Amino acid sequence: MEIKAGWLTQVRQVPTKRFGKRPIGTDISLIVIHCISLPPKKFGGPYVDDIFIGCLDPNADPYFKDVAKLEVSTHLFINRKGIITQYVSFLDRAWHAGRSSYNDHKECNDYSIGIELEGSDDSEYTNEQYASLKEVVALLKKTYPSIGNNIAGHNEVAPTRKTDPGPFFDWSSVR
Repeated sequence: MEIKAGWLTQVRQVPTKRFGKRPIGTDISLIVIHCISLPPKKFGGPYVDDIFIGCLDPNADPYFKDVAKLEVSTHLFINRKGIITQYVSFLDRAWHAGRSSYNDHKECNDYSIGIELEGSDDSEYTNEQYASLKEVVALLKKTYPSIGNNIAGHNEVAPTRKTDPGPFFDWSSVR
């Protein structure tokens, strides 16, 4: 696996229109770890793709009525089997962190890469997910050296709004 023009090779690619340009001169200097499952606590199915590309059917599940209209995206998604999907080029800004701050530097989307793990705050992640995550984090750190050791949870960059990736996430596996 390698990065070419902001895209991982040898991974599933599902490009979305839900992204923006990074501010000129911005170094990629942070990785933000998230978790997602749609509907909550249910794994598999097409719904994660659907929300990130903007076609989530609000009638497919009662939970979707409120979230289908959200304009969100991420750079990467790693499912329970460790399969990686990329939606947004690393050179662009995905819409994953919302109003956020890391080390007093606001608007994390401008300078971060978002990685979503299929899961929930109250469940353990799989060994396959950790293996894929470790591989991609190492590659990102090599490609974008300003990242250094700047890896944070969504809960750390938006502590009043978010709790993911949750207490079951093994930080020692990536930091």
